[in-house]
Amino acid sequence: MRAEMIGEGRESRIAKRSRAVESSERTWLALLALALGGFAIGATEFVAMGLLPSLASDLLPGLYAESQERANAQAGWIISAYALGVVVGAPTIAAAAAGWPRKRLLLWLLVAFTLATLASALLPTFGLVMIARFVAAFPHGAYFGIASLVAASLMGPAKRGQGVAFVLSGLTIANVVGVPAITWVGQHHGWRAAYLIVTCIFALTLVAVWRFVPWQPGNDAASVRGELGAFKSLQVWLTLLVGSIGFGGLFAVYTYVAPLVTERAGLPAAAVPWILIVIGLGMTVGNLVGGRYADINVAWAMFVFFALLITSLVALALTAQSLVGLLTALFFVGLASAAIAPCIQTRLMDVARDSQSIAAALNHSALNVANSLGAYLGSVAIAAGLGYISPVWIGIVLSMLGLSIAAFAFGLDRMGARSTSRLRAAESILIDNRRASRSPSLCR
Repeated sequence: MRAEMIGEGRESRIAKRSRAVESSERTWLALLALALGGFAIGATEFVAMGLLPSLASDLLPGLYAESQERANAQAGWIISAYALGVVVGAPTIAAAAAGWPRKRLLLWLLVAFTLATLASALLPTFGLVMIARFVAAFPHGAYFGIASLVAASLMGPAKRGQGVAFVLSGLTIANVVGVPAITWVGQHHGWRAAYLIVTCIFALTLVAVWRFVPWQPGNDAASVRGELGAFKSLQVWLTLLVGSIGFGGLFAVYTYVAPLVTERAGLPAAAVPWILIVIGLGMTVGNLVGGRYADINVAWAMFVFFALLITSLVALALTAQSLVGLLTALFFVGLASAAIAPCIQTRLMDVARDSQSIAAALNHSALNVANSLGAYLGSVAIAAGLGYISPVWIGIVLSMLGLSIAAFAFGLDRMGARSTSRLRAAESILIDNRRASRSPSLCR
């Protein structure tokens, strides 16, 4: 009898361990599925930058025959269209669908990604491809916001930061591995083949999320009015301006990195994927460093990394014709810009207060305003005949403006803190005086 009880106890412990292992495995499979979505989004957003000449020659053949610079500049509008789609779609979906069950929303977002990316690969004209890229960008910010909430829930309160970082790591890895590899395919088999590969990655993510991500309810208390309340804060607007303008320094350069490498540095087109790997490695390091220092002091971190970004862009403008200078400067441009992103996200979460869902989405809106702005201003400068180094100088100006807005925003914070401190001190003195006037001992 005792032997049977001991045997049953062992079987029970083994069963519990087995269930715990199975639960842990399913959690990591769910996180991998969500990170795969981040990888696909990184690929669909950035692969056009390495294939800009290919897009220009195929979709704008007449203009390309007249002037490659003007054709490349106009092809940059495709990148701007995607960025504007993120800007419009991120807050719209985040506010309107905040109460949806999270898995259902993720699946619908991935369906939209898959179909719109497929349309990008198949549509025949420049205008239609631009529209497809705009539509493909709509789910971008909402996906990252909802996927981060799901990951945080899966990991639990003690490790929610790790869960969010794991999802965002898909975007970082895409810049190191995915974008260069898919760019190489696009160079050898056409840009449409590159977008077909991205379509397949989105379809695979759709299946993985459906299979491994558990069902999670939405926030029943969420409302469009409540989420949009974030826009009442001046500090929210200032933080969005920091990202929208300051981060344009990266995209003014990244959008035209392919012609910068081939025309300015004189390297072959085959070197472009390797240059993209260097930028991706810088972004990977910057993402890790920026997140850590943003937790320590977000204001200090933002100032330091903006200063590094400006310095790196100046170095790029002066040394782009040298291979060593080009690689070194682009690595630090990627590092500094990626380090600024978590600083902006942290700042938005601090100032948005109760509107956390839309704050996560607004971060991506701000960065894609920067994407659109940097790409557009760079195209204007190139089309004006100022050369492929001109977007770098535009990036320097944008980054300096972003740093100035950040300094103004944090200065307002300090002034507000001092005013609050003085008001509290005055109230304390007033209360002490009232107590003293009512004291019996004083009355005697």
